[in-house]
Amino acid sequence: MSELFDCRDAFVATLEELAEQDPRIVAVVNDSIGSSKLTGFRQRWPERLINVGIAEQTLVGVGAGLANAGLKPFVCAASCFLTGRALEQIKADIVYSQAQVVLCGISSGVAYGELGPTHHSIEDLAWTRVLPGLEIIVPADPVETAAAVRYAYAAEGPVFLRLSRVGVPRLLDQRYRYEPGRAHVLRDGADLTLIACGVMVHRALEAAERLSDLGLEARVLNLPSIAPLDRREIVRAAQQTGAILTLEEHSVRGGMGSAVAEAVVAEAPCRMKLMGFEDFAPTGEANFLLDHVGMSVIGIVDAAQRLVGEPLVAK
Repeated sequence: MSELFDCRDAFVATLEELAEQDPRIVAVVNDSIGSSKLTGFRQRWPERLINVGIAEQTLVGVGAGLANAGLKPFVCAASCFLTGRALEQIKADIVYSQAQVVLCGISSGVAYGELGPTHHSIEDLAWTRVLPGLEIIVPADPVETAAAVRYAYAAEGPVFLRLSRVGVPRLLDQRYRYEPGRAHVLRDGADLTLIACGVMVHRALEAAERLSDLGLEARVLNLPSIAPLDRREIVRAAQQTGAILTLEEHSVRGGMGSAVAEAVVAEAPCRMKLMGFEDFAPTGEANFLLDHVGMSVIGIVDAAQRLVGEPLVAK
């Protein structure tokens, strides 16, 4: 098995590099210094880390205030609590006001597997995706995570950075640079397209390899930029391959797959299936839960075969 990386390490290493150069960078946390891996940041710059305690609405409000004062706040918390408890403050104080805040949703998806549904964050993309003017990034590996942090730091508006703690292999070249609104073809194919983000991208690539052995050539799109969305690349995939299977560590309602479906329905209808969580996720280790809902490599292969084999219009 390839070496696996915790993308939080790339996040904090890049943040510290930037903070070394720019004293305006501050971190704001909700008693989550350890889970955000900011212990080293606090040791180096104790005056630049603000811990508001378990008070997410205050967390976001403080971040907005710091941004309005000319600082560069990175607001860090478990994604389930950051987005769920402080959604009104994210909407009014950050997004509507276009405050230059980086919202860092740590341990997203089902990364907190054994802590159960209260700690799962499989609705955060749906909640944030409806807010116009909020850029949303879901990195797939440590290289993309570092690039996303650099981009978010320089962005002129608010950014939601969704970070997992589930180990993933390195997929991208060190020369990679994040561009908003751009998807990346990681593998070409003409029979169908697998579109994935975050921790599901490497599973999509593995499934494409298995499908090739079975005679199906799958294109694989990495879609880190959920907002803005690369509608052009999605439509091109729909028109050229005729079938799209989306894979996400999120509910099938309102997330990346829904965003892709909106583009496909409007501009290039084709066979399509959304894979993700269809209900509250049960309790269990993260990779087990992904397998449990059918997103094992074998499960993806099976779904892809069924998708290609099914008629577009039922007879």
